[in-house]
Amino acid sequence: MKAKWLKNRLLTAAMAAMMLHFTSCGTLLYPERKGQESGRIDATVAILDGIGLVLFFIPGVIAFVVDFSNGTIYLPPGEASLDVPNDLAAMVAIRVDKRALTNAHIELLVRQHTGRNIDLSSPNVKVTRMDAQGGD
Repeated sequence: MKAKWLKNRLLTAAMAAMMLHFTSCGTLLYPERKGQESGRIDATVAILDGIGLVLFFIPGVIAFVVDFSNGTIYLPPGEASLDVPNDLAAMVAIRVDKRALTNAHIELLVRQHTGRNIDLSSPNVKVTRMDAQGGD
């Protein structure tokens, strides 16, 4: 009887320790970040921890606590979140006469405004014409 009780307690403690370790996304994804004290919060880690919070409340809370206490939820200095390059972070609207919207003209506009060449006729590009635009 005592052996079964002790075995159940040990299994429960082991499961709790594993939950603490495996529910903290930042600690698993970025172990090299351990020890950071503050900084900008990594949106990827926060979203993953938040999903854990929504789906399973207690493991989600544990994930946030572990990631904050380890410092793995913070971005290293000089890094951006969600792997968005800085030159793509700002979007610019370009007004164009809709009669000039040919593939060649769109490729030219993209090259002029971004310095990048695109090929809309490439097989891995899907071009879709929209029927209506909002705001005009």
